[in-house]
Amino acid sequence: MTMHSIIDSLPVVRGMLQENYPLSKKSWFGVGGPAEALFVPEDIDDLVYFLRNVPDEIPITILGAISNVLIRDGGIPGVVILLGDLFKKIYIEDDILEVGAGVNCTRLSTFAMDAELGGLEFLMGLPGTVGGALKMNAGCYGSEISDFLVEFEAVTTSGQIKWFTKKDIKFSYRKSNIPDDLIITRAWFKCGLHVDYSIPKKVHSIIEKRKSSQPINKRSCGSTFKNPQGKKAWELIEKAGGRGMRVGGASVSDKHCNFIVNDANATANDIETLGERIAQKVFETSNIKLEWEVIRLGRR
Repeated sequence: MTMHSIIDSLPVVRGMLQENYPLSKKSWFGVGGPAEALFVPEDIDDLVYFLRNVPDEIPITILGAISNVLIRDGGIPGVVILLGDLFKKIYIEDDILEVGAGVNCTRLSTFAMDAELGGLEFLMGLPGTVGGALKMNAGCYGSEISDFLVEFEAVTTSGQIKWFTKKDIKFSYRKSNIPDDLIITRAWFKCGLHVDYSIPKKVHSIIEKRKSSQPINKRSCGSTFKNPQGKKAWELIEKAGGRGMRVGGASVSDKHCNFIVNDANATANDIETLGERIAQKVFETSNIKLEWEVIRLGRR
């Protein structure tokens, strides 16, 4: 008897469609189980067609660079969508950048610098994509990506194309109310044409800060926990004795204790268990519940 494949239930597309795709190959943590199916659309029309014709009972998960996501060891059921090359283009007109949602944040920062447009220097070194950065309102060094947003284009999981201005969305610290059923495809950002500082110098300064304070040469997904209001997560973790804690192949970075790193063939469960133990220790010592900044997806 032939086993039924999820691919048999999916529409025929022009892009890549692959069953049982190992997401650990793309994850910044280097861990996690497979996607039941992976879809990389050829273009927006291919994406819209797929979404309008995929059976309702098949779950859809959209991922970017998998740089702020922990894929659990059991993998992700249904279809995972990753945006391909046509969603990784940048266009410029005066002080407005039109950016595909699949563009890496570091590449966007470099592009803006080369065009002598100011404001996006803080994105240098952020490993995620523009789509994911908007969803979580990524930021650092006093700036957030929503500060420069004009509008964005998105496709609903039912295959409708929609546009949103900055005023349509509520952005706050490391979050937005962008609905989960939206797949961001493009965004427009307004930058500074004539800034009163050296853009390359600021970018270089940010790169040096990251090198000196973060374990950028290790497998990590950036800050594990959001900073509670008026507090620094790393200080709370250090106070709780979290620096150097380990579970299996996962450990708290000696360089920055709000970073969990995979330094010895960790599993996703090692990383998540370590995070939960850190949060528990912080609660016991400071009576503060840390909120995960890393997004956890899939089956344990």
